[in-house]
Amino acid sequence: MDRNMFTGGFPGTISRRGFLRACAIATAAMGLPMEMVSKVAEAAEDPKRPRVVWLHFQECTGCSESLLRASHPDLAALILDLIDLQYHETLMAGAGPQAEEAFEKAIEEPNYILVVEGSIPTGDYEDFCMIGGHSAMHNLKRAAKNALAIINIGTCSAYGGIPAARPNPTKAVGTGDIIKDKPIVNVPGCPPNPYNFLSTVLYFLTFKKLPPTDIYGRPLFGYGRRIHDQCERRPHFDEGRYVEQFGDEGHRLGYCLYKMGCKAPETFSNCSIIRFNDVEVWPVSVGNGCYGCTEPNFWDTMTPFHERLPGISLPVNGGIIANATDIGKKALGITAAALAIHAGIGVAKSLAKGKKEEE
Repeated sequence: MDRNMFTGGFPGTISRRGFLRACAIATAAMGLPMEMVSKVAEAAEDPKRPRVVWLHFQECTGCSESLLRASHPDLAALILDLIDLQYHETLMAGAGPQAEEAFEKAIEEPNYILVVEGSIPTGDYEDFCMIGGHSAMHNLKRAAKNALAIINIGTCSAYGGIPAARPNPTKAVGTGDIIKDKPIVNVPGCPPNPYNFLSTVLYFLTFKKLPPTDIYGRPLFGYGRRIHDQCERRPHFDEGRYVEQFGDEGHRLGYCLYKMGCKAPETFSNCSIIRFNDVEVWPVSVGNGCYGCTEPNFWDTMTPFHERLPGISLPVNGGIIANATDIGKKALGITAAALAIHAGIGVAKSLAKGKKEEE
């Protein structure tokens, strides 16, 4: 995937050119060949837009905010043009009985997509999140009953998120811990990247099914690789150049943030590729380590955020530069290994290409 495809964001208005560019970006984000752009665009233009019911539970509304923020209004407009949004507690103008009536009407006709934002309190704490006089658990079960599929946007609805962090005072859980009889895909992040949500919607529109996922229910196209393996600071890690303290020379020179607690070696996401806010930045690029927010239980497993992860092997003897002499002595062996790896990658690509052609 070429990161340059993601620079510049969408144009000021959705022109035909901008629409096709958005489809091309989403196609690339999904890991599909460019030959699929026309098919994705055709699906996006289908006048039969899928009906969507969007629920909010225990969360900060940051996921919707990330989607709708002013720096990329066209992305929000594009998504809202793709779907028939029938109920969204933050965006809808109605309130009180009018909103409750809209909810009842939205879930009456089956086969809509249910988007969930926020975690769900359970057990004796079920009533800690009430909407329209009903608990989050009650509303979720009712909305899920007639749903065609569920998309969890954000780490809270996917895995419980920050509300479920120890000691988890409301016994919060993710949607998948409650709903077991519906297809579910998780688009985690705190907040998630809007492009991953857009690509998930476009994948569903194009193929009439949810995308393939990993063991945590995340789309493989967005969460199939470690951030560490595609980070622009990775060469500094490999060569033993680290930030030792925020503000030091290494920090100013853009060295690796692993020793400052960066969780990229244990985090799966495409943040370093597609980045955020159409301004070419993500946390690591501006000097702060990754917090691992796309991982289940990240608040418990990734804290303290500014302490280095245990069990990560550092380059021996200060990295590649320090080992330049030894590298020369071992050049023949390294070359042989590289050729073997290259051959392996070639075989893997051939197999992958053959598989795609079969599909």
